[in-house]
Amino acid sequence: MSTQTIEEKQYLVRFKADTKSHLTVLDHDVCLTKCPEKYCTLFCPGEVYKWEGKRMHVGYEGCHECGSCRIGCPYQNIKWEYPKGGYGVIFRLA
Repeated sequence: MSTQTIEEKQYLVRFKADTKSHLTVLDHDVCLTKCPEKYCTLFCPGEVYKWEGKRMHVGYEGCHECGSCRIGCPYQNIKWEYPKGGYGVIFRLA
């Protein structure tokens, strides 16, 4: 039995991204002024959230749909919705 690393397991995840994000940062100023730790960049397993300059970039195309961002943001500044039908994450087992 072989043990896979997290990176190897992540490779098995596929995505069918919509053209419209299902994730929204409600107020970018909250990220800039109230959240120096940028918690969402730490707890998102898909590394969807990236701090770029003075704005949070959301790479929704790689979202694992775990919902940690909707409960992890201490300012409730992230709106999370399920992707439209037929879009989103596709898990494969190896």
